[in-house]
Amino acid sequence: MAPSQATGPTADPDDLEDRLRRFATIWSRAVFPVTATSLTRGEVEEHLLPLARSLCALLHARPFDPAPAQRVGAGLVDAHCTDPDALVRTLGVIDAYLVLYCGGAGEEELTVEDGRTRCTRLQHAVAAGFAAGLRDRTLSEQEAVARSALMARSDAVHALHATETRLRAVFEGAAIGIGVAELDGTVVEVNETLTRMFGGLEHHVRGKKITEWTHPEDRPHVAQLYRELKRGEREHFRVEKPFFRDDGTALWTNLTMSLLRDPEGRPQYLLALLEDTTERRLLNLRLRYEATHDALTGLPNRTLFFERLEKALAGTGPGNGSGAPQTGSGVPQAGAAEARFGLCYLDLDGFKAINDSLGHATGDRLLVEVADRLQSCATAPGEMVARLGGDEFVALTTGPDTEFEVGELASRILGALGTPITVDGREFTVRGSIGIVEGPAGERTTAEVLRSADITMYRAKARGGNRFELADPELDERAITRHGLTTALPAALERGEFFIEYQPLVHMGDGRVHGAEALVRWSHPQHGVLGPDQFIPLAEHTGLIVPLGRWVLQEAVRQACDWQQHRTESGPLRINVNLSPAQLQHPGLVKDTVAVLERAGLEPGALCLEVTESALIGADEGLLQPLRQLAALGVDIALDDFGTGYSNLANLRRLPVSVLKLDRSFTKGMQQAPVDPVDLKIVEGIVSLAHSLELAVTVEGVETGVQADRLRELGCDTAQGWYYARPGPPDQLHTLSLADAI
Repeated sequence: MAPSQATGPTADPDDLEDRLRRFATIWSRAVFPVTATSLTRGEVEEHLLPLARSLCALLHARPFDPAPAQRVGAGLVDAHCTDPDALVRTLGVIDAYLVLYCGGAGEEELTVEDGRTRCTRLQHAVAAGFAAGLRDRTLSEQEAVARSALMARSDAVHALHATETRLRAVFEGAAIGIGVAELDGTVVEVNETLTRMFGGLEHHVRGKKITEWTHPEDRPHVAQLYRELKRGEREHFRVEKPFFRDDGTALWTNLTMSLLRDPEGRPQYLLALLEDTTERRLLNLRLRYEATHDALTGLPNRTLFFERLEKALAGTGPGNGSGAPQTGSGVPQAGAAEARFGLCYLDLDGFKAINDSLGHATGDRLLVEVADRLQSCATAPGEMVARLGGDEFVALTTGPDTEFEVGELASRILGALGTPITVDGREFTVRGSIGIVEGPAGERTTAEVLRSADITMYRAKARGGNRFELADPELDERAITRHGLTTALPAALERGEFFIEYQPLVHMGDGRVHGAEALVRWSHPQHGVLGPDQFIPLAEHTGLIVPLGRWVLQEAVRQACDWQQHRTESGPLRINVNLSPAQLQHPGLVKDTVAVLERAGLEPGALCLEVTESALIGADEGLLQPLRQLAALGVDIALDDFGTGYSNLANLRRLPVSVLKLDRSFTKGMQQAPVDPVDLKIVEGIVSLAHSLELAVTVEGVETGVQADRLRELGCDTAQGWYYARPGPPDQLHTLSLADAI
């Protein structure tokens, strides 16, 4: 602080205002560092400027009265300059600068002594005002704190009351049951919902022990959870738990049990929240029944059957556990009776005809009657009947003696179906085919068992139906292989896995090759080279024989053209191509054949289409018309496997054939000398008949020289067989072995 100085001369008002601002600036700089406020120093200065004017006016007042200076001290408190150091600094600023900047501001100039005296008294008044203001502020704050405390206490009481009211409303109006029990299980408080859940009378619930409602299906671990909760080892648990009501009915709940502790943290009460799930459980059971039972017959459906079958195959199904200790995995322990299963897979014979002719309503009533009869056949422990869909049913038996029982079960089923069934006044005799799979548990999967049963059932159906067949692993494997080949056929044709081998047709008069038969082969990626007998029936069954046959015709005709171009001997080579019954009935046969010949440039007379005798037995004119058209174009038609179809020989006159291919069964007896005279007479008669009808005769299966000589003597025109050559690539067509093949 600058030392006190004498008062200056009287100044004009503008000069006084400037000095007052400088005084306020010095004052604010002194007290701002110890002021607890959010104001800036400039804002504090503006607040102090009116106080500085008051001090200046009081310094020159006549008569002099320092008391109003107390308002300056109170003004400091209002400006949040409440720190004692702020008062000390304020008094120092007044002492050092008030007289200096304001001493000459009055009408009469103050003496130095008078100025100092007045300044001192003003300091005392400012200090008194500061103390009074600080006291009033403290009292005001204390009163505000007290008032706030009273209001907070009142609010807390109201809040507590409101909370208790809400909790009581929640407790009484909750849609779930709420109960409070002592640690020993005695119920001390329940809400209305819980009372209704247990019968509607509060005295039936309050005061009772929770253990009085224990249900037989209560799981042991729930009791363990109770004990852990009471001991304080867990805070809560949630389980699905059944209880017994007083009337003996079951109450199923979702139970949430929580532990309530006292202020010291010790377990005090148990809080139970119970949601009644009885209706939901009954609905779930109903939905479960509908999901696992056939809607038409009421029998278990495939879903429930698969569950039972999986348990049976694991050795844990009904009938497999009697007296047999088991491990946790369900596998019988050593020494226990072996768990076995027996499965009957039933398909009704000819049921589609009933649906198609009489309608599905009649078929459904018939299925209901069949289901009732099947149900009556499987009543022993470990037995069940299910409907898989349509007219397919299964019967399952389990136990150690299924080797005998499954056959008895199948016999009972066929016997029950044997009695005629009357529906809408009509009497039906129902027949069925059954495939049986039996064996020990744990060796096969569900899919493997059902596949074997299905294959076996179709084998029983193929053998006439109304019977049962036992599964045969070897036959199953063949069927699986056939199925695999069937599904692979379309892709095999697209990938070019088929190829053709050619077997020479030798003229028996001059011994030269006059043609060849095209024989298709399949180069299978897994099974190697397959002959036509292994896949042609499958192609006929799937309809693929038509595109496959068209491909064979194209390749064979193309190869015949190639032979014609490079042939040096006189006369054309003829190519024989087999024609399946499905191709024969295809509407595009004539058009496709003509297109292939024209595209390749081969004369129709160089092509011979072979049709089996069995395909033409009883053929009508519509079936023969395409062959007549092809024959009219010059294409030869050969009757293949002649003599195996037992056709009327008179039919040869109406068939558009030009060649008879004699089946090897007629010439097999000529392979070794001496030759059976009966075979000679038969072949001689057939050759004579064919020639009288102007038909050429080709003999298949020639395997020895003796056989070839005899057939030549009998007048056969051409022959083929391993004596001449095995089927091979086209470049080996003229390579004849002329060696006995047996």
